[in-house]
Amino acid sequence: MKRSHKDQAQSAVVVEAYAGYKGEETPRAFTHQGVRREVREVLERWYTEAHSCFRLRTDDGCRYVLRYDLDACAWELVMQEKDLQ
Repeated sequence: MKRSHKDQAQSAVVVEAYAGYKGEETPRAFTHQGVRREVREVLERWYTEAHSCFRLRTDDGCRYVLRYDLDACAWELVMQEKDLQ
């Protein structure tokens, strides 16, 4: 399933996600600023009343945090961090 979100400060984020057996969506890849990144590893996930959050390592070696807004049904790129290893 692909969903996009357009933030006023950032360009669109399109997330390709897999809906698991419980129905929660887990990112498998995303496109930001025209560049597609494949998720290599879900490092952490956490949930709030309004969001599902995922810390990911992608094919470029960076870590990202994607947040899914449950009310708006929209994804948001919250953070990008280069891997220092």
